[in-house]
Amino acid sequence: MEDIITLAEHRISKRYRKEIWRPFVAAIKQYKLIVPNDRIAVCMSGGKDSILLGVALRMLQRYSDFPFELQYIFMNPGFRDEVLGLIQKNMSLLGFSPHIFETDIMSVAENAKSPCHVCAAMRRGHLYKTAQELNCNKIALGHHMDDVAETVLISMLFGGEFKTMLPKLTSLNYENMQLIRPLYLVREKHIIRWQNSLKINSVTCECALNKKEDGGKRKLVKELLFNLEKSNPNIINNIFSSTQEVKLSQLLSYKKDDILQENF
Repeated sequence: MEDIITLAEHRISKRYRKEIWRPFVAAIKQYKLIVPNDRIAVCMSGGKDSILLGVALRMLQRYSDFPFELQYIFMNPGFRDEVLGLIQKNMSLLGFSPHIFETDIMSVAENAKSPCHVCAAMRRGHLYKTAQELNCNKIALGHHMDDVAETVLISMLFGGEFKTMLPKLTSLNYENMQLIRPLYLVREKHIIRWQNSLKINSVTCECALNKKEDGGKRKLVKELLFNLEKSNPNIINNIFSSTQEVKLSQLLSYKKDDILQENF
């Protein structure tokens, strides 16, 4: 049987070269996500996206024209033992030995008024802090193009504003720290196909909200986009493109540096 690490990398560079490897490299170059001598904390969550992120960045490091370092980290937000065991098994199979640290994020967030917001903020804070302690200057997350499109609709439909995820952010609270999203141009469906080809069972969000029947706003929007894509395969790409084709002169108003600019 072919070694799982070799197979995982071969599928990225060969079978899914057009769908995964090329957009992955394109995002890094286009948005200048990695520069010489970066030390990047690769955030492993146990899900399919972070597994792909870890493998792809390891490949890039090997083939890169300039040096950069990778430090894999895994934050346990409060997983059940059986889930934690599956995550550790997958990471070991794929050759990862991450720095592991414990938190109580899930128990805190589940009792909050806005659990998803609290969870995201707490996760980000813990990841930045741990990365900084490990002398990293960036954290890498596994968000992909579908996440970007979903965030646009969630912001519009439930927040009454137009905004999205950016490929790179500079932290306001942690000095000299940045967040990067190297899978920014990769579609989720291709990540799923890559994972299935390896016969690896990754974990999904374990929070109480995600286990409810409605699954929260993101699940609702994800299902909406899935159904729309059946009749228009360009739906996700079009939403993504809209974030780069904003015509300010045709908007009622917009904010620049949090100052309202009106067009009427």
